[in-house]
Amino acid sequence: MDALFELMPDQYIPQLENAWRKDLVDLYNSGKEAKLKNTMNGFSSLVKLTDNYMLLQVTERSTVEMKLLPLINNTNVICMVTTVNGPVADSQIRFFSPEWKLLNTSDLITLVDADWFLKEGIDKSDLSYMEVSSHVDMYLRKMTLSPDNLTLTLEYTTPQYLDKETRKKLEPFLKSEPKVYTWTKSHFE
Repeated sequence: MDALFELMPDQYIPQLENAWRKDLVDLYNSGKEAKLKNTMNGFSSLVKLTDNYMLLQVTERSTVEMKLLPLINNTNVICMVTTVNGPVADSQIRFFSPEWKLLNTSDLITLVDADWFLKEGIDKSDLSYMEVSSHVDMYLRKMTLSPDNLTLTLEYTTPQYLDKETRKKLEPFLKSEPKVYTWTKSHFE
């Protein structure tokens, strides 16, 4: 993973040039604090690095997670999750070849929409549901890659964006658990 991180094109993490990424890896591998000033006049920290996983705190409000996912033909695909916290977490997922060629996300995962987080049997024509759902005008979600296995967890974060009163009215309509995807040699299911 460290070699892939160092070879990553600068456009994917513009706050860290190639040499700085290499310095972060060297600091991390030597057991020192892997934290450097970035191009945004803030700091970036390499939080965790294994053979197939990386967590980078890019800025105070953003992270990048990467995971090497095995394919059937003994190659890998890079899964990258970028999360921005402002004011609540929202993530974007992208996939790349080991040569950093962007792959079609829809070939590798089908992301659930906001309706997946509704409890079974919700009557969408119910007046109380219609009233509270009218406040939900965007779909925010936080994705997290597991450092320990081949799973991706997707949490519905839009309710955290709502005021307390509206959130309390919406909660009875929502599932409490996140959506968990498992990598199955060619895509997340």
